Amino acid sequence: MDNNSNTQSSSSSMGTLGQIVGRFIVAAIILGITAFFTPGFSINNIWSLAVSAVVLTVMDYLIIKFTGLHAMAFGKGFVGFVLAVVVLYATQFFVAGYSISWMAAIIGALIYGVIDYIIPGEQGM
Repeated sequence: MDNNSNTQSSSSSMGTLGQIVGRFIVAAIILGITAFFTPGFSINNIWSLAVSAVVLTVMDYLIIKFTGLHAMAFGKGFVGFVLAVVVLYATQFFVAGYSISWMAAIIGALIYGVIDYIIPGEQGM
């Protein structure tokens, strides 16, 4: 019985890691599409995209853990939308080569939310 619980524990931690990696990949794809379609939002290169996806994933993870709220614009109501705008805007202070205005963050949160809703993937962590 102890051996079975150890197997479940290791697969559970691998599941969490898989969710985080999966969320990172989905965030990078969505972020690239959003930056492409949003005026006033630019990501200079692939490394800036990767780092900003990590920052967005970490910020979303921390917000979920401390508040229980997802920073996703679509389907999460006004609070989710505002969190998405703030997270998109705040990321520029942590990532070189990533710039966004407040208006672009608002438009980008809408686009990010719609694309995040369309692209399938595990949303909960």
